Amino acid sequence: MRFPKSGRSAFKNRPRANERIRVRTVKVIGPDGKFLGVMPTEEALEKAYSMDLDLVEIAPNENPPICKIMDYGKYLYELKKKEKEAKKKQIGSQMKEIRFTSRIGEHDYQVKLRHIREFLEEGHRVRVSVMFRGREITHKELGKQLLDRLVEDTKDLSKVEMGPKLEGRFMVLQLVPVKRK
Repeated sequence: MRFPKSGRSAFKNRPRANERIRVRTVKVIGPDGKFLGVMPTEEALEKAYSMDLDLVEIAPNENPPICKIMDYGKYLYELKKKEKEAKKKQIGSQMKEIRFTSRIGEHDYQVKLRHIREFLEEGHRVRVSVMFRGREITHKELGKQLLDRLVEDTKDLSKVEMGPKLEGRFMVLQLVPVKRK
């Protein structure tokens, strides 16, 4: 039996092959892609071994399961390659958080606004929170005004996903980047 060592392979939940196939009959597809018919698993294994290839379970949920005669190592390599390509194409979107106080200075606001704009341009979601200290909580309208100003300053890059809403001593707003063409 030609299985790669489990420690070396990063591919989890590998398809069953050869002696690991535990059903009595299987539908068999040849190495050239032609359907060879329904046959006992032992007979299918003998055919695969006679061609110096492996019997790999392609569709385990079918009744009977569909197996293909192929090189198992090459098949795992192709699966890993496809997985890696799919991972590359995924957009790495993360949630970034920026915190303000309700009495933030103009320069500090501009610096944090620039960071928010950079995050949005990179395709990240941004969670903006305004923290109220002590008695500042009595002036929630200052936090609301700050978040409204922020939404207005980033409206070309983002849209509001959630917010502004009060969560304890924080007023929270979530921005998501808009797809630009």
